Amino acid sequence: MVLNVAVVGAGVVGLSTAVALQQRVKNVKVTLIADRFDEGTTSWGAGGLFRPDLDSYPAEHQSSFRQWISDSWKFYNALASSEHSQDCGLTFVAGTLLQNSPKDLGYSCISELTHDFQKLDEAQIKKMNLPSTFKYAYSCTTVITHVPTYLRWLMQKFRGNGGKVECRKVSRLSQLSDDFDLVINCCGLSAVELCQDKSMYPVMGHLVRVKAPWFKKFVFSDDLYIIPHNDYVLLGGIKDAGNWSRAPDPAKRNIILSRAYAMFPALKHAPILDEWVGLRPGREKVRLEVELIKGGNKKTIPVIHNYGHGGHGISLSWGCALHATRLVQELTSGLQARL
Repeated sequence: MVLNVAVVGAGVVGLSTAVALQQRVKNVKVTLIADRFDEGTTSWGAGGLFRPDLDSYPAEHQSSFRQWISDSWKFYNALASSEHSQDCGLTFVAGTLLQNSPKDLGYSCISELTHDFQKLDEAQIKKMNLPSTFKYAYSCTTVITHVPTYLRWLMQKFRGNGGKVECRKVSRLSQLSDDFDLVINCCGLSAVELCQDKSMYPVMGHLVRVKAPWFKKFVFSDDLYIIPHNDYVLLGGIKDAGNWSRAPDPAKRNIILSRAYAMFPALKHAPILDEWVGLRPGREKVRLEVELIKGGNKKTIPVIHNYGHGGHGISLSWGCALHATRLVQELTSGLQARL
C-alpha cells in the first residue's frame, strides 16, 4: 500500500524533510504544499554558516540538539567533499568566531565535528589587528551553504524522486485529512496562526550584500558576521526579537556597515549590491513531535510537527528531517495496518 504524506512548508526544513522521507521510507508518495517558495521563504536569504551554538538551546534538550547537528554535519560534509558540491551550493570556508565571553560549551558541537577547531590564545587574537577588543576567539573550517542554490538542488531532487508540489495556503492542518494519511508540518513562523503556537516569535534579521571577491574567510562576532559567497559577501548581525517588519531599515543597515567597516576598512570600497530582511522562526526549542488531529470527516491522522528552528534552520534542517523520518517509520506499521 502507498502511504500518502503531505509536507507543509517549502523552506529548507520542509524540503529537507520531503527529500529525506522519499529516500528512507518505502512506498511513500510525498506532496509538498506551500504558499511561498524560493525567495518567498526565510531560508532563501540565510547566511548559511554552519555554526551551531549549544548555549542557545535549553540544557534539558541539548542531547537532541547535538544529534540533529551531528546528523546534519555528516550530510553537509559529505556533499561539500563530493563532486556535487558546486551543484548543491556547499563549500568549505575557514574563518574565526570572535566572542566577548567564553564559548567553550557553546561551540563544543562544532569543535567535535570539524577537523581543525582551535581556541586562540591572547597573542593570536592580537595578531589579527582588529579594532575591537575580543577576549575570546576560535578558528575552524566549516561548511557554508549558498542557500538559493541548495534549495533549488533539493527541489530538483524532490521532483526527480516523483514528488508533487502544490502552491496553496493551508489554513487548518485538519483539512488535509481527506487526502493524506500523514502530515509533516514544517511551516516555520506560520505556526503562530496555523498551530496557534504562542511560544513562537519572529527574530528579524537584516543582511547587506556587497561585492567583495577578495574576502574569502568568514568572521562571526557577537554583533557582526561576514560570510563570503563566491564573488559577494553577506554582512549581518541583526537579531531583533519580536519585530515583524520585513522592510529594510536604513538605521539597521548603517549599524551593520559601520561595524563591518570598523573591523575591515577595505570593505568601504565594496559596492553595495542589495539588502534583505527575513523573519527567523523563533522558539525556545524546536517542536519535533507527533500530534493526532481529527479532520472534518472524523478521520484522525498523525501530524509530525517540525518547526521553530530559529537562527539554526540550515544547521539543523537535515538532522531534524532524519528525526521526522524516523517518526514516520515508527508510525508506518500502524498506518499500513489501517490502509
